[in-house]
Amino acid sequence: MSDHQKIFMPSRPLVSGGERYGLLSGFAPGTRILEAGTRLAPPFRALPVDILFERDVAVTLRDGTVTYVDVFRPVGEEQVPVIVAFSPYGKGQGTSPSAMGVFGLVGIDDSVVSGLQKFEGPDPAYWCAAGYAICNPDIRGVAESGGDSVLWDRQEGRDAYDLVEWLADQDWCSGRVAMSGTSYLAASQWFTAAEQPPHLAAINPWEGMSDTYRDLVLRGGIPDSGFARQLRDFSFWGHGLKEDIIAEADRHPLVDELWNDKIPRFERITVPAYVVASYSNTLHTAGTFRAWRRMSSEDKWLRIHNTQEWPDYYDEANVEDLRRFFDHFLKGEDNGWERTPRVRYSLLDLEGGDRVAIGADRFPPSGVASVEYYLDAGSGTLGTAIPADDATARYVVGSNPGLVSFLARFDSETVLVGYPKARLWVEVAGADDMDLFVLLQKLDAHGTPLAQFTVPNQAAAIHDATEYGGSILRYRGSDGRLRVSLRHLDDDLSTDEVPAHTFDRIEPLSAGDVVAVEIDLLPVGLVFHPGEQLRFIISGRSLLGTMMPGMPEYTSPNVGTHIVHTGGDHASYLQLPCKNA
Repeated sequence: MSDHQKIFMPSRPLVSGGERYGLLSGFAPGTRILEAGTRLAPPFRALPVDILFERDVAVTLRDGTVTYVDVFRPVGEEQVPVIVAFSPYGKGQGTSPSAMGVFGLVGIDDSVVSGLQKFEGPDPAYWCAAGYAICNPDIRGVAESGGDSVLWDRQEGRDAYDLVEWLADQDWCSGRVAMSGTSYLAASQWFTAAEQPPHLAAINPWEGMSDTYRDLVLRGGIPDSGFARQLRDFSFWGHGLKEDIIAEADRHPLVDELWNDKIPRFERITVPAYVVASYSNTLHTAGTFRAWRRMSSEDKWLRIHNTQEWPDYYDEANVEDLRRFFDHFLKGEDNGWERTPRVRYSLLDLEGGDRVAIGADRFPPSGVASVEYYLDAGSGTLGTAIPADDATARYVVGSNPGLVSFLARFDSETVLVGYPKARLWVEVAGADDMDLFVLLQKLDAHGTPLAQFTVPNQAAAIHDATEYGGSILRYRGSDGRLRVSLRHLDDDLSTDEVPAHTFDRIEPLSAGDVVAVEIDLLPVGLVFHPGEQLRFIISGRSLLGTMMPGMPEYTSPNVGTHIVHTGGDHASYLQLPCKNA
């Protein structure tokens, strides 16, 4: 247990009329029927059926803490399965200005949902009509729920276990419970499933990190805390204390018991799972694929889409697809779900020709081989032969351009699908450490960098918001990062495709040291047509900017000159997952 290492700060109550206060955010215990045709507010869809709404129902956790949940369920006596949306976002936040603002930012019309849904969660209007109940909890420490809140932690898994078992014991419940949702609501599912509540029948993590240290606060060992600060400061509204993840990152810059308690025990996840991922989410992609690889479920499916999580989650066809999964595992329907390909992946073209829902039995799919493309500092190119001559490429940190890059042109159609990585020989002059940022970028045949919006909104404002940053909203390529003093590899978790670092020791550089580092890049599915080029960039600063618009940008403390060695005895390379034609 790491409770003694946690740092807490005062929370604040959710204030009526605030940005995160919705139409159902107030505390008002009671039961009523929402009649078919009802609209919670004019922008939202009308309810297709009568819904029984049980509001602010008390649920007592194993330590005596009392939390409150909203339950939406079909009217009638039939027992039904229930889907849980577990997160610190207020259970009434779906109609708040902040949630509606997110929909507006990405280009989703409010009419696709009823307003009863939790932010990033399943819509009760659809699921109650399909014979399911929805449970939206205010988790520990949030709103009127008691206790102090924690952030992405095994404590949440234990709390969710208690909620799952409480739900299964209700007279109206069939005894089968599932979970669904994106982002935080996805991450909480890894922790819950690892606790193995007996009545948890299936999970649906739709893009969510799976390691708080490596995905949120210190990716690559680099303290880029912009999103973590936003999460801490603008969530977890309540009357008690909330975990101060920023102070913890400052006090615990290396992986220790605190951070290990914020990693789900993947090997204990055995429940059926429908996992949804993308290549483009710089917050969630690494964690989603990591959990997919390491979970033990025999019945697990992966779908890799080509957009952003919110429009993908609320897309009508995708909701119907999820219903088939839940109908099979929660209702026992023989609907052919088991014949669904275990993997459905996408290939990005970045020129309007994306391919989606390509069936496979694994990821990377069959026919993919790792090919090493060696850096040549003498010519600025990438090639499959090791350059005979030693050479170096260098840049001064903080200078313009402050980076070096290498190009490869493809003579025939080339498909990359899987896990890229870089193995670089590096040196620093005038310092004892380096923050390295790398990017795999697609160029057209004329050398122009290609990018693609991941959201429906492509108005001028979204161009402005993603001009430098907003990487979740505009895909520019597969990136990776590493603080070189934290380069030590975890022999137990590293594979040839995906290096994993322990982040538990500091190994500073001395003058003249040339060291090898391995950097994992985000998974990729990318097509290069004849004549198109791949550009591999190395820099001492973030090459994609912030994850979302308006967040503070990370500034590296690096100084000095970064030197990349190539060829001869220091043959740096980019390893690419190339699929056979």
